[in-house]
Amino acid sequence: MKGKVAVVTGGTKGIGYGIASALLSAGAGVFICGRDQAALAEALEKLAHLGEVKGTVCDVSSASDVEAMLKRCRQVFGGLDILINNAGTGIFGKTVEEITPEEFTRVLGTNLYGVFCCCHYAIPLMKERGGGYIINISSLAGQNAHPKMSAYNASKFGLNGFTEAMMQEVRHDNIKVSLICPGSVNTEFGGGDISEENAWQLQPEDIARVVIDLLEHDPRSLPSKVEIRPSKPPKK
Repeated sequence: MKGKVAVVTGGTKGIGYGIASALLSAGAGVFICGRDQAALAEALEKLAHLGEVKGTVCDVSSASDVEAMLKRCRQVFGGLDILINNAGTGIFGKTVEEITPEEFTRVLGTNLYGVFCCCHYAIPLMKERGGGYIINISSLAGQNAHPKMSAYNASKFGLNGFTEAMMQEVRHDNIKVSLICPGSVNTEFGGGDISEENAWQLQPEDIARVVIDLLEHDPRSLPSKVEIRPSKPPKK
């Protein structure tokens, strides 16, 4: 990864933080973003000992924010080779009747439109470098629907289709595109609790390992979709 530049959206905590850590440890320069300034500052401080890391506040559902974020990355590191679209949000426990239009729009704005914005502005930067790799973090909820998760399901189902279409568009530009679909991950996402009780769940470093494995594949091969789930969930 030495000499490579990676952007990780939602890189201040959870899966994104784990991926940023792994990329830094592998020798890449890493640029992270998040919506909260305090969380960003804390993450940058904690990651600094692993390698060269920079970042900025960015709401990926804002095209202007994304454009400015990627321009800043190019200014700092000179270009872009790897994009990890990890930023995500969800509304859980509400039926279609209960969820508000604003909540539904916010979920799709981050999880789907936000990924589009990042890819739209990143692809030209990757072409400047002769190619690159885009990895979108989806979910098993992008292929298995659940009640009271309609907005999240819709965003991830859409993300899966978007990713597969984009993969076919850019493959001859030497840009690889992969989709990672995790099951339950032990983070605070969606009101989850990081605890020993949930130790059966995947850990952020498990997803980070998949990212590194994908990036290290021979250029001739493209694992376009990876499903990863806990090996021993509680018996029902």
